[in-house]
Amino acid sequence: MRADSPLTDDKKRSSVPLDSVPPNYLEDASGLRGHADRVIIPSDESEVVAALREASAAAIPVTIAGAGTGVTGARVPFGGWVLSLEKLSHLEVHPGYAIAGPGVLLRDLHAAAQRSGQFYPPDPTETSASIGGTISTNASGSRSFRYGPTRRWVERLRVVLLDGRVMPVARGDAIDFDPGTIPLPDVTKNTAGYLLRPGMDWVDLFVGSEGTLGVVTEARLRLLPIPPAVLGGVIFFPSDEAAVDAVEVWRTTASPRMLEYFDALSLGLLRRRFPEIPTAARAAILLEQELQSDDDPELDAWLTRIEESEALADDSWVALTPRDRERFRHFRHSLPELVNDTVRQSGAMKMNTDYAVPLARNREMLAFYRQRLEAEFPGRYLIFGHIGDAHVHVNLFSDPANPGQATALLLELARQAVALGGTVSAEHGLGKRKAHLLKLQYAPEHLEAMKAVKRRFDPQEILGRGTLAL
Repeated sequence: MRADSPLTDDKKRSSVPLDSVPPNYLEDASGLRGHADRVIIPSDESEVVAALREASAAAIPVTIAGAGTGVTGARVPFGGWVLSLEKLSHLEVHPGYAIAGPGVLLRDLHAAAQRSGQFYPPDPTETSASIGGTISTNASGSRSFRYGPTRRWVERLRVVLLDGRVMPVARGDAIDFDPGTIPLPDVTKNTAGYLLRPGMDWVDLFVGSEGTLGVVTEARLRLLPIPPAVLGGVIFFPSDEAAVDAVEVWRTTASPRMLEYFDALSLGLLRRRFPEIPTAARAAILLEQELQSDDDPELDAWLTRIEESEALADDSWVALTPRDRERFRHFRHSLPELVNDTVRQSGAMKMNTDYAVPLARNREMLAFYRQRLEAEFPGRYLIFGHIGDAHVHVNLFSDPANPGQATALLLELARQAVALGGTVSAEHGLGKRKAHLLKLQYAPEHLEAMKAVKRRFDPQEILGRGTLAL
């Protein structure tokens, strides 16, 4: 294993005493709540090195904390120390790439890249997520249809291992041991467990490992030039069937960077903020298409595609201006906010999925979702998300006094996704709340291969204890 010599550990770390650990370090957006003995907030890489060396020597569990936007409980500690990377927020933007500390917020990277005439393709909905968190989960978001997940855009990493060694790794740096191979699902996005495949490199391994193998202290991320023009649209349909038909055609005849889906119940919730949604709409597709200019022939081609589909073309929203595209983006991002508002006001408990299936099984999975949700939770669920990748999210509103019904249904939906050749986690990771799903996707020998990798880096199970249950 290639590594730099340990840095000095004589700098004083920032820490918070046991009796004043702030609640925000003990939870994340999953609703899971934990406990910790101390919070350590290093100011630079050398302080990360010192903290890990001390924890390793004393066998103290360490949970790495990002911005707390994760929905699986990966950053929630159950004892030991919390290592918050919030102060590692150095950011440089260069032509073609950015250098970012793990504490940089995604929205700040997007803004800095935009000022330089560039953009960072991964586009998770929660822009207050930290770069370290998005690397940890291999996050993707709405532009994943064209650009894929975070892993594709990471060129270099600096990773601190438990023994204090610092590994600078780059694309193409071959792993110096055999990590084994596991069967990967035939999907465009998968973050369930470690990526173990022939020809993988160090970057492949660390991205998506959910803070269980090492601590990322710096990343070099690839940027692209902002396209000359972008067509945006929210296309409304009179039925789910018509919307899915359009997606199947557009996926193969065009090259949009975004294809996002909203079902009828999602549109019903969105009407609280967007009363102009047509009353006849029962589904919608949000799309974005990059253009070479405002008069690119692809613009007319898209107008023709929309007209030829069964869309409510005259009532749909299509625009080229950044202001209108921002309105469409607000439309997309308002839905999770409205879901959370509904949960708070009704007292319901939100439970959601992150499953994806092969593109050819998209329609089949959607039909199964609808059948089972209507039977178990009629009117108390939403389906929306990345339909271009056959990766939509189910959000259901469960009775907090009877969570077992929702838990059993989500497990059934996960089994169906796997049966169709899919994954139980496409972009959020599994963390602690969903770690039990890993055994649905992989056989015992594949789980053992992952455990062997974990033991190689962390034989005492210090980092991210409980995450992935490895």
